[in-house]
Amino acid sequence: MKAKTVKGNWSLRTNKLSFPYVFLVCIFFFLAGFFGFTLFSHSQGDGDGLRPRQRLLEPGNEAEYNLMPVRDLGDDSITSIPFQVLSWRPRALYFPNFATAEQCENIIDVAKDGLKPSTLALRQGETEENTKGIRTSSGVFVSASEDKTGTLAVIEEKIARATMIPRSHGEAFNILRYEVDQRYNSHYDAFNPAEYGPQKSQRIDIHLMATWWGFG
Repeated sequence: MKAKTVKGNWSLRTNKLSFPYVFLVCIFFFLAGFFGFTLFSHSQGDGDGLRPRQRLLEPGNEAEYNLMPVRDLGDDSITSIPFQVLSWRPRALYFPNFATAEQCENIIDVAKDGLKPSTLALRQGETEENTKGIRTSSGVFVSASEDKTGTLAVIEEKIARATMIPRSHGEAFNILRYEVDQRYNSHYDAFNPAEYGPQKSQRIDIHLMATWWGFG
């Protein structure tokens, strides 16, 4: 009888201690899981002060898409034009290899015979004489329709796709040549109506850079 009494008391004390123990273990695992998930979420996010993990777009990994019907001016395929965001304010995007070396050479050949000294839009009180030296490059305006090689038409179409602005909204290409020590002093790519008079529109400038060699 004594053995049974001792055994009963021991079991009772064990049951009283198990509940707090199990409760503390549950709290521990809950907190560990919560903080672990929080740290993982921050490491994957792109919030302020956190850089997202670098991702590379590799050719041949494109997903299959069920394309929608298009209208007369739409595209029946998806176009991929890689770009890098350099800045959101001010907005600046970099499109690597936007034009091939061959296309750049074709543009140079189209432009070189028509190059003339670059001009300035003058404000009130300015003259060609007192603004001399501000812009010393040479250039020419060439429209895609004037380019018999078709290169400018291809570039124009690619610009339209990248900017999502139709080709009809653009103007002729302003092809410029800067020789050694030539320059264009700091300026705005827009015309303040208070200084230049009423303006029909303002430009969105897209710069396609190429190195010019081989002709004077």
